[in-house]
Amino acid sequence: MTINNDMSALVGFGCEAFFYGCYTIIFAMSIYLMLRRPPSQSSGVDRPIFIISVLLYVACSAHFTLEFIHFYTVLATKGTNGFANENNVLIGADLLIGVADFIGELILIYRCWLLWSRSYWIILFPTLTAVASLGCILETIHLLLRIDPTSPIAPPSLVPLGLASFVLPLCTNVLVTVLIAGRYLVPLPKAAIDIVIESGMLYLVVQLIFVILFAIRHPAQGVVGVIAVQIYGIASALIIIRVALGWSNTPTRMLHNAAGLMFRPVHTQAPMDYSIAPSSVSESGHRLEIHMSRMTLKLSGEDLGPRFSSAEIATAI
Repeated sequence: MTINNDMSALVGFGCEAFFYGCYTIIFAMSIYLMLRRPPSQSSGVDRPIFIISVLLYVACSAHFTLEFIHFYTVLATKGTNGFANENNVLIGADLLIGVADFIGELILIYRCWLLWSRSYWIILFPTLTAVASLGCILETIHLLLRIDPTSPIAPPSLVPLGLASFVLPLCTNVLVTVLIAGRYLVPLPKAAIDIVIESGMLYLVVQLIFVILFAIRHPAQGVVGVIAVQIYGIASALIIIRVALGWSNTPTRMLHNAAGLMFRPVHTQAPMDYSIAPSSVSESGHRLEIHMSRMTLKLSGEDLGPRFSSAEIATAI
């Protein structure tokens, strides 16, 4: 059986309903974890992440609501024939796809900004591609209303601009994924798991599939397109849960991991007694204290000096 646009839209709505339910549960967990963290814990999720995540859930919920209204009204009045044809409700839903995509990218960009010590130069290009993609989506919808407002998929003349609307956020996701992957200082396979979640790689895969289907004008884009909206939210909520639980690589954790890699004993004449306590690394002050007894340290391949006897080194960073 060959899938057509109407069947694709019906299947897409059912799939989106399932993923929206999953997203609602995960989002509720992320909100609970964010609100229960004590104010004194500076490693908790900050206000921008909280606000952006709520906006993303509102956008995804609004999209599903419009899809449900379309599902109910069209089936009640026309049946399945022409179910995928565009109307005012679906135009609003298409607009929310671009908005949800943009908000989801903001969360990824913000996390990348934090991991790269709040460097604006790092996120400049991803931010520009995210803004450009939103502009392309708005113009694509505007032209669609003028050219063929009832077309179930983009007319051939709009495919290049529509393709740019989805390739640009894909580029944003690839850039952010590479930047986050390059910032991790934890060993594999844990690094692979961290990168997949922190960079929203699931987000990237769904975007890539949708871009391919959109480029060849395949009816299955009606399934992947609506699923992608909820995947944007799920990927972002998973990041927030990791941060709230303290599993994410915050700048402090990366500092601790780096300390563990940089400071290693190379020669001793007596039993060693040294430790790097996690509690000695704090967000405020960023002070790393190392206690050791009769040992030699090597930092970045260079011997720091002779053996120490009952010495204490405190390095302020």
